[in-house]
Amino acid sequence: RGGARAQRGGKMASTAAGKQRIPKVAKVKNKAPAEVQITAEQLLREAKERELELLPPPPQQKITDVEELNDYKLRKRKTFEDNIRKNRTVISNWIKYAQWEESLKEIQRARSIYERALDVDYRNVTLWLKYAEMEMKNRQVNHARNIWDRAITTLPRVNQFWYKYTYMEEMLGNVAGSRQVFERWMEWQPEEQAWHSYINFELRYKEVDRARSIYERYILFISLTKAVLVLVHPDVKNWIKYARFEEKHSYFAHARKVYERAVEFFGEEHMDEHLYVAFAKFEENQKEFERVRVIYKYALDRIPKQDAQNLFKNYTIFEKKFGDRRGIEDIIVSKRRFQYEEEVKANPHNYDAWFDYLRLVESDADAETVREVYERAIANVPPIQEKRHWKRYIYLWINYALYEELEAKAKRTRQVYQACLELLPHKKFTFAKMWLLYAQFEIRQKNLPLARRALGTSIGKCPKNKLFKGYIELELQLREFDRCRKLYEKFLEFAPENCTSWIKFAELETILGDIDRARAIYELAIGQPRLDMPEVLWKSYIDFEIEQEEYEKTRNLYRRLLQRTQHVKVWISFAQFELSAGREERLPRCRQIYEEANKAMRSCEEKEERVMLLESWRSFEEEFGTDATKERIDKLMPEKIKKRRKLQAEDGSDAGWEEYYDYIFPEDTANQPNLKLLAMAKLWKKQQQESEAAAMDPDKDIDESQT
Repeated sequence: RGGARAQRGGKMASTAAGKQRIPKVAKVKNKAPAEVQITAEQLLREAKERELELLPPPPQQKITDVEELNDYKLRKRKTFEDNIRKNRTVISNWIKYAQWEESLKEIQRARSIYERALDVDYRNVTLWLKYAEMEMKNRQVNHARNIWDRAITTLPRVNQFWYKYTYMEEMLGNVAGSRQVFERWMEWQPEEQAWHSYINFELRYKEVDRARSIYERYILFISLTKAVLVLVHPDVKNWIKYARFEEKHSYFAHARKVYERAVEFFGEEHMDEHLYVAFAKFEENQKEFERVRVIYKYALDRIPKQDAQNLFKNYTIFEKKFGDRRGIEDIIVSKRRFQYEEEVKANPHNYDAWFDYLRLVESDADAETVREVYERAIANVPPIQEKRHWKRYIYLWINYALYEELEAKAKRTRQVYQACLELLPHKKFTFAKMWLLYAQFEIRQKNLPLARRALGTSIGKCPKNKLFKGYIELELQLREFDRCRKLYEKFLEFAPENCTSWIKFAELETILGDIDRARAIYELAIGQPRLDMPEVLWKSYIDFEIEQEEYEKTRNLYRRLLQRTQHVKVWISFAQFELSAGREERLPRCRQIYEEANKAMRSCEEKEERVMLLESWRSFEEEFGTDATKERIDKLMPEKIKKRRKLQAEDGSDAGWEEYYDYIFPEDTANQPNLKLLAMAKLWKKQQQESEAAAMDPDKDIDESQT
């Protein structure tokens, strides 16, 4: 800081002393930082406040004669030439030089400077613009035209040159010359705005036919010099502008022709909703409502749904304005149809989408359309022959057949059923529902032999329980009992473990009054080595004998059943049977059954079943027994105690303890010590409670002792 001040002071002294010798600056020995620091920002602020760097403006010079003017021009030109010589590529120096010469009315010198500059950089757009503007400013029209011609020839893609050139010719009233420039411009196939400028130029002079020809060249460019057809701007928006141009000038037939040409030009591969919306609105303005509907429907049938949102919206608005309820419903149906078409195209095996689609077309479309959609749907056969993949698919065939039967003739329905049954891989799996529906259809057509043949074929190819049951039910309705017997025999040969079939067969014989055959069927059934529901079969056999009032045979059946199983429900059912037999000895018999059951159940590990038996016995004694029998059954009832046992996890580790209830029966001699221990525990607990009560009330103890 001290050094800076010393230097500042030295400069001031040298300024004041003029050419005096500047004293030598002493070296700063103390290089420690000063207590108060000065930043660069503060130094700059002080310099600005003191205006140390501001120079006074140069004095104004007044030129009084020609010599001084020539001298000024010479010095100024020398300055410009020096600047250009230093850097020829800085175009701003050339432009300033030329503008200075122009200000002196030295037009020829200015032209020379611009020409020299163009030799340096002829691609500079600003240079051409300044050059041409100078000529126009000084009313040098031919020179300006020459410059514009050179500019558009050298740089034909610079649109600004063309705009300026055509504008100059139009301002001069040279319409033909401006049109000629536009034609030269159009040969280069410029951007859209250039074409619109040309069209607006012709419209300003009421040249509608010329504007129409320009539009034709705009969308389908035809070179006038080369006679070549080139697509320049064949966009939809340009076709629409062309049509609106015709409509604006009341050439409605021409406008319609333009729209039709546009639809034909783009075809079905490059359809755009904006074109059809504009076409429909044009026809709507012409009150051609039927044509509007045709346009909308044609577009909606061909444009994908995701690209036709605006089209749907405008069609809906149109129908609300000019249509009826049916038309609005058609729009909604069309929209949903598009949606379903997209879904089934994305995934042909999405059968739920096919169901929704078919439901839609059935409610609205004609029979041929519905049939076509059904054929498309059933053509998507599941690729894997596994039944779980076919469960949804088979309902397409079922719905198709029902539709044909209800809406069309029976011949097609039969063909549908037969085609479906031929398609199914019966060796791997089948659908009994399809066979049964086909048989029921033939019966409705009063063609019983074909129905029997179909069901017989199904049983021969792929026997199933459902097929047998359906065939038997059909023959029962027809009262063909001999056929039913044969079918039951075949059914039981196919599935001898099916208890329901045995029961139904026996019930049929019972209904027909052949009791011996029914009993024989039951005997055959219980003699089978493997049954799916033996308890149901035995119960049905027992109920059958009870209905026939064959009580001895029923008892024998119970005894035979008890030889196979000692289940508590069998004993209880046996006892209930004896109770309901209706004879005088029924109570002793019932009590005897309970006694036998109790003895048999002593070795049973499931104590809950033994408790169930005793509770059933107690209910019987409470209703029909004496005091002695009631007291005896009460003594047989077990004690319910709570126990704990240790749990183990799957890996063998300790999982804690759990509580459970156990039963101790007085009859079991092995459990006598447990009962004695339990009684002693109860007595000890009672004594503990009495001692605690005495400790809580000492006065009562004194009174009791005195007493």
